[in-house]
Amino acid sequence: MLIALVGDAVASEPPIRIGVLSHRGSEATLKMWSPTADYLTNAVHGRRFEVVPLDFVEVNPSIESGDVDFVLVNPGIYVNLEVRYRVSRIATLNNLVGEVASNVFGGVIFTRMDRDDLSSLLDLQGQRFLAVDETSLGGFQMAWRQFQDAGLNPYEDFTSLLFKGIHDDVVMAVLNGEADAGTVRTDILERMVSSGTIDLNDFKILNAKFEEDFYFNLSTRLYPEWPFSKVQHTPNELAQQIAVALLNMPANHVAAQAGNYAGWTIPLDYQPVHEIFQALSLPPYESLAKFTLMDAIRKYWYWLLGGLIFLLSMAFMTTWVARLNRELKRAQLHLEQRHELILNSVADGIYGVDLQGNSTFVNRAMELITGWKAEELIGQNQHDILHHTHADGTPHPRHECPVYATYRDNVPRFVDDDVFWKKDGTSFPVEYTSTPLRDEHEGVVGSVVVFRDISEQKLAEEEARQHQMDLAHVARLSTMGEMASGIAHEINQPLTAIATNAHACIRMLESGGEKNERIADAIERIGTQAERAGEIIRQLRQFVRKEQPQLTDVNLNELINEVVVLIKPEALKANVRIDLDLDEDIGSVRAQHIQIDQVILNLARNAIEAMMDTTDGDRILAIMTRKGGRNAVIVTVSDTGPGLSEEVKEQVFNPFVTTKPSGMGLGLSISQGIIDAHKGRLYVDSESGQGAVFRFMLPVTKGDKGDETYEQ
Repeated sequence: MLIALVGDAVASEPPIRIGVLSHRGSEATLKMWSPTADYLTNAVHGRRFEVVPLDFVEVNPSIESGDVDFVLVNPGIYVNLEVRYRVSRIATLNNLVGEVASNVFGGVIFTRMDRDDLSSLLDLQGQRFLAVDETSLGGFQMAWRQFQDAGLNPYEDFTSLLFKGIHDDVVMAVLNGEADAGTVRTDILERMVSSGTIDLNDFKILNAKFEEDFYFNLSTRLYPEWPFSKVQHTPNELAQQIAVALLNMPANHVAAQAGNYAGWTIPLDYQPVHEIFQALSLPPYESLAKFTLMDAIRKYWYWLLGGLIFLLSMAFMTTWVARLNRELKRAQLHLEQRHELILNSVADGIYGVDLQGNSTFVNRAMELITGWKAEELIGQNQHDILHHTHADGTPHPRHECPVYATYRDNVPRFVDDDVFWKKDGTSFPVEYTSTPLRDEHEGVVGSVVVFRDISEQKLAEEEARQHQMDLAHVARLSTMGEMASGIAHEINQPLTAIATNAHACIRMLESGGEKNERIADAIERIGTQAERAGEIIRQLRQFVRKEQPQLTDVNLNELINEVVVLIKPEALKANVRIDLDLDEDIGSVRAQHIQIDQVILNLARNAIEAMMDTTDGDRILAIMTRKGGRNAVIVTVSDTGPGLSEEVKEQVFNPFVTTKPSGMGLGLSISQGIIDAHKGRLYVDSESGQGAVFRFMLPVTKGDKGDETYEQ
């Protein structure tokens, strides 16, 4: 039964599509490569693979549209896909013909054996030539490279240059006299001989080459075999599983035998393919073609004409330039004066530093902010004067100074929180930029620092944080006021039970007799109800107290259970069922206990109130916790209410936006501020009429760091 369920699950998943270049026709491609897809289906658990034959013109559109997840194409097409679509290889094919295996291949140029007039590549000039496709590496481009080396241009020196699209068709067309010569990739002739389609004695190999350990007919250089590659959108984890499966395939596996190959090897270096494309000026190197003098004249003739006119005018221009030079010197002096004026008019402090760390210039604002005079700073080490100590009093080493690092690595920097020191020995908080300073030759000669005193900004941030805490506290008190009736009823129940059992004990004691067991039972019930009332009061006191600004390690499951105690009376009154689905392995988060309590309570009460007007179906408040990868915990609060409209969803976290007749519209705004301050994220996922789903994510605790001051 389990096996059947697993099989159904695999079948329901969309198949992983492997696009295979169909250079010998779709039927032959499916016959050769479908067993490999079946092998991967068995090797990669839970995924199903299928082969998609692609002819040469279908490869790029299939990658662009995302119709395939992996591709198996010739190296020439792969190199273009790598540059254009960021396709990446994960394995290289070990080809097999007969008993011979090889992970490199080339091209073979051939004619009929009875063509005595064709013995070398130069003899092909003025002949009819047939190839597979312009984008086929082994079926045309390798031969083209050989023609280029021999001084032939296949597009100009042949009577006709045609493309058949399929290797086998090229071979048969040359054999039947439809063309004088042709080219296909190595091993095609041998495969056709093995299948009984042709007799190799009917053909003559032109420009025959012999390479050690390569046993096929060859006319060109050798290049790496076809790569098995992943498309950019395919997950890396899936690609790794497939790479492992391919590399572990035995050379004699039935899938390898069907595809006439001997397994797979690690991805080879495809630089030789890049080099052939560079030599032929093919994409992606079509812009690297030789640019001759005649090309320059044809393209830039108007510039040459302008240059000639310019030369004829040089005599006149010489005197004019001399006059301009004098004017430029005057303008330079004026610019220097303006430069100094601008520096001194800026409210931010500005100073320059040379490669030895010494100050080279300062503006007036820096003198006012720091108390140092320009003559006291210029020529002195800026770090030793302004930047020598951290805010906590620890020394600040020179090699850690961002200002020095800027002119060492030539990278601008922005520091949003640091301290500088005044002449009187006091420090002040600053934000500053450090930018490389270059000379007229673009060489770095130092850096320029622009800083701003952010003391007032720091004070405003602290006041805003305190205001946020006060507002959250008021919101909690308001929430408790709204829930007071339900909580009072919840506390009244155990108090009533305590009173009832106490009176029963008195009556049993007054009546006398042996009733110790009954009295003990009643007293035990009194204790249980007292603990119940005490737990409710404890949770209530904890929630409404003023929070302390410390972060601690808290378990969100425990916080949720605490909140459930508070909202249970309200849920019972509204006929709402509370469903908890809490993952016990979520770990702890670094958070402020009371504030996260408040977020959970706000979301839960909103859900209950949203379901008050629901008449159809069950009213269910569901709270779920899950791991969010290795570094986060996700809490989901959902309901079966009417949901939120698109208009409300866009503004739901804005202050004073509410769907309640008497609501203030601050609960979700405060909740989002709390989650943001905890470096988390709160968001809504709701459709009108289908209930609302709110989720928030918090980072998990990394190591035991103890309590630390909380900053919003």
